[in-house]
Amino acid sequence: VQLQASGGGLVQAGGSLRLSCAASGPSFSTYAMGWFRQAPGKEREFVAAISRLTSTYYADSVKGRFTISRDNAKNTVYLQMNSLKPEDTAVYYCAATGTYYGRSYSYMTPGSYDYWGQGTQVTVSS
Repeated sequence: VQLQASGGGLVQAGGSLRLSCAASGPSFSTYAMGWFRQAPGKEREFVAAISRLTSTYYADSVKGRFTISRDNAKNTVYLQMNSLKPEDTAVYYCAATGTYYGRSYSYMTPGSYDYWGQGTQVTVSS
């Protein structure tokens, strides 16, 4: 599976962006998809995930502001980001795993994912 993230950019605080992650390869609908981000000097952190059964998971810092969704017909996962804050500034990565995890915590862990996209920069100005 190859992943291509897009949609990043520069936006003012309070604005919105929608990130997309297009996947190539078969059986996209069987993969759980996740978004992670990494700011300079910080570790990669979980943002949101969606299982193959469309259960969704969010980091506390983005709940109520970000929405993850998927379109299996287009092999694409989206991250709608509203009410952006300067602390949301980071490189955003999409990731995929074909493993089914019984615990939601697993979808929040970078090591649970098998495939990663190249990242897209999101910069939120104050």
